[in-house]
Amino acid sequence: MIIILYLSVAVIAIAFVILVISLMRTMNELKGTMASVTHTLDSLNKQLEGVTSETTMLLHKTNSLAEDIQGKVERLDTVVNAVQDVGGTVQELNHSLRKVTTSISSSMNRNQEKIAQVVQWGAAFKEIKDKWFGEKGKHRSSRKQRSTSQKAIPAPKWERSH
Repeated sequence: MIIILYLSVAVIAIAFVILVISLMRTMNELKGTMASVTHTLDSLNKQLEGVTSETTMLLHKTNSLAEDIQGKVERLDTVVNAVQDVGGTVQELNHSLRKVTTSISSSMNRNQEKIAQVVQWGAAFKEIKDKWFGEKGKHRSSRKQRSTSQKAIPAPKWERSH
């Protein structure tokens, strides 16, 4: 019986040694896996730092771009306001021109008969003037023709001697 007890203790010791050896192997493999995970996490950490710094730079650029756009929008607002003012001025000018045109048109319509009479009187006056100066011009030109035709033309020398 003691042998069985020794054998049992020996089997238990052998089993314990096998268990310890198996656990050591598992632990060594787990150590390698953990080292790989640690390496991967370190790499991810470095990449994350790079992404964070790039994100920070991108955020700063976006903020400066937003400020630039805001300034340009404010300047563009002044241009839009100026264009609106010009548009209002042009509308007022058009309205004034319409008023003046309407006023002139209505005045022309009211005074149309008077204008027609003035034009007729002007035409009559011009006709009288043309006749008056035309007659004087004819008298003068006929006098000039008569005086030039009545002037004595000297006779040729051969006729003088007879």
